[in-house]
Amino acid sequence: MSEVGVVQTIMDFFNAAVLAATPLLLATLGEILTEKSGNLNLGVEGMMYMGAMAGISASWLYEAAMGAAANGLVSVLLAVAGGILAGALGGLIYSVLTVTLRANQNVTGLTLTIFGAGIGNFFGELLGMRAGGYASITDVTKSMFNNIEMPLLSKIPVLGKMLFSHDFVVYMAVIVAVLMTWFLNKTRVGLNLRAVGESPATADAAGINVARYKYLATCVGGGLCGLGGMYISMVRFSGTWVHGCVDGRGWIAVALVIFAAWSPARAMIGALLFGGLSVLRYYMPIKDVATQFYDMVPYIATVVVLVITSIRQGKERAQPKACGINYFREER
Repeated sequence: MSEVGVVQTIMDFFNAAVLAATPLLLATLGEILTEKSGNLNLGVEGMMYMGAMAGISASWLYEAAMGAAANGLVSVLLAVAGGILAGALGGLIYSVLTVTLRANQNVTGLTLTIFGAGIGNFFGELLGMRAGGYASITDVTKSMFNNIEMPLLSKIPVLGKMLFSHDFVVYMAVIVAVLMTWFLNKTRVGLNLRAVGESPATADAAGINVARYKYLATCVGGGLCGLGGMYISMVRFSGTWVHGCVDGRGWIAVALVIFAAWSPARAMIGALLFGGLSVLRYYMPIKDVATQFYDMVPYIATVVVLVITSIRQGKERAQPKACGINYFREER
């Protein structure tokens, strides 16, 4: 292969890795925010399914109602709003059960995964039946997810194509990661949230409303997970509902939280790494190696990351101390 061909392959691989990494990053950021409040929500997969279903449903129903008069921007905004609200609803269900009713967090999260996957696939298939076989958005809406060509920056050789020519959700995810880093480390509300996740009794004694912080962080985190699910159905699968579309990415996001040591900035690196592993077979095929092996690679990497991280975990990279433990104010 020529030098030009190698460069083009690397660029294509990087762009595909970014596409695969975006939903992982959004879901990871959502779970980081949730766990910073002391809630261990293992229902990421379920909330992503809910967001994927709600996003494509909102867009398709709008297009069906408006017909030729449908506006692509409105359709996309409805998809984004639908994905966020559906994911936030999953976070709200989790919060009611664990914060108010004090249910076991691990069991509730696993139940939410089963519930969300079932709801997403059921209504996704129902939408397909209503559409006459399968649900798919029009080219008008699809065009709104086209890559953005930034003036001057996108014209930079190699780097311009790799860094400055993606769709708007990619840049939204990066902006959310940067803002979350600032929020958690530099703002009073962010520091209060971290205090709730480390020692809710101490935070409560200081006048911080523990339940409010847990509810808000978990619902906003769920909204980010739902947005990641919307990206899968609307961009990765080009606005066509595919049964089982999330396909375990929620669990990879949970592992990425540990890989990133609960840091939004490191989550960007981790998501890109795992995104690259998931598309590796298309750009670096090895003769006589089954495609099923390539499908296993991201999950093998997940197990390896969990093992290494648990061995080398230091105090500065530890999980919030109260994560997974329900807070009883009467026991303070």
